[in-house]
Amino acid sequence: MTATVETARPTVELRIGAERLTRGSAGVHRHIDPTTGRPDADVPLAGPAEVDRAVQVAHAAYLDWRRTKPADRRRMIMRLGDLIEAHTADFARLAALDNGSPVAAAAAMIPVAVEWTRYYAGWADKISSEVTASLRADGEFSYTLAQPWGVIGAIITWNGPLVSLAMKVPAALAAGNTVVIKPSELTPFTAGLFVDLAAEAGIPDGVINVVTGGPEAGAALVEHPLVKKVSFTGGPVTARKILASCAELLKPAVMELGGKSGNIVFADADLDNACGVGTMFSVGILSGQGCAFPTRMIVERSVYDEVIERVRTIAGFLKVGNPFEEGVIAGPVVNEQALTRITGMIERASAEGARLVTGGKRVGGDLADGFYLEPTVFADVDPHSELAQNEVFGPVLSIIPFEGEDQAIEIANSTPYGLSGYVFTKDLRRAHRVAEELETGEVLINGAANLGATRPFGGIGISGMGKEGGRQGLEEFLHIKTVSMA
Repeated sequence: MTATVETARPTVELRIGAERLTRGSAGVHRHIDPTTGRPDADVPLAGPAEVDRAVQVAHAAYLDWRRTKPADRRRMIMRLGDLIEAHTADFARLAALDNGSPVAAAAAMIPVAVEWTRYYAGWADKISSEVTASLRADGEFSYTLAQPWGVIGAIITWNGPLVSLAMKVPAALAAGNTVVIKPSELTPFTAGLFVDLAAEAGIPDGVINVVTGGPEAGAALVEHPLVKKVSFTGGPVTARKILASCAELLKPAVMELGGKSGNIVFADADLDNACGVGTMFSVGILSGQGCAFPTRMIVERSVYDEVIERVRTIAGFLKVGNPFEEGVIAGPVVNEQALTRITGMIERASAEGARLVTGGKRVGGDLADGFYLEPTVFADVDPHSELAQNEVFGPVLSIIPFEGEDQAIEIANSTPYGLSGYVFTKDLRRAHRVAEELETGEVLINGAANLGATRPFGGIGISGMGKEGGRQGLEEFLHIKTVSMA
């Protein structure tokens, strides 16, 4: 692809206070364009030296930021939300350059980031204390103070960098913390614009810092003594390493990890809705690269064959292609390693007896050089197979039959993940009954949208711990101090 204004790559820089560094002590990562398989940018990698500088700068900024009037913090963060909205087209373009997300799909996610930013801006001047004992009753006067931790180490994900930033940074800042962000080297472009807009919004230098890097930078950030809490979005393998370091330091952490979400479709469901949502959000949007997607469709036997045919038809209509092309729903997967891993899982699933309904191959023709996969659907999937138990993080949907409500719940709860659950039925008593039994952090009924800023989001099991979203998401960035006077 010939570089145009639309596809020109911005220079990637480390952002430490007012400094903009095009080199890092950990070397350079060659960013690969997932649409072509060719290098398109040099990404400076932060090493321990740059991470230390960023944390020191963030700590110095924290000493002032925590004393900034809450109303002023609210105003600046709200302005950041306005600027993100004004730069919707720019963020959509950067998403396509970062990881191949189709521009139209990326643009649809910008309002989510705007809403999270504005929501937490509104909390900045509403953090309150509580009287816990009165002089008259107990002979003493006691109250609580909700206080910021200090410097937060925010390690964001590559599949949706802007949304990941919006789920962490505004809440941390509203509570009075400062942040050092480590974006993935796979998706280096979005964070730069985010920080530029934060500065334009009036947020002081040093309050938000960016140290793009790999595992070395992540380890240095987690282990730094001035980083008082870690917020991580990613996979369980990396999470275990982070938690091991946090355990040594007795450092708290929020972990938003993977998922293998069950999508229970009962016979009385609106099948147009159930199949549309279940297909689009498993093999379409983000090419299946989402932690909370409904990647296991658990279908009542009496409508099983009909659902399979509906899903086959919908998957066949999903346009796979260049993210800048109009009408494209699914772009490439993030890199060649992901492509190889996903195709390996597809091959093993076929060999183990799952029935391939559609897809299953790398896309050829004009897209052959990129990391494109056909939307892939398997039926008759064994609930205990690799495909049903392990997160694919690619455009692959498993369809599994069930006979009754209890079996549906048993299958849905049969994985070690516990992030999201989905239920489709017109019987609302059943919907609430099943929702109570699902071992997940959230349940979405009849197509309810994911990632509402007002709702706590976060899983159990190997899907993580802690919450982002809602009041609980703010409270993750505050600790409680008790004051008592005799």
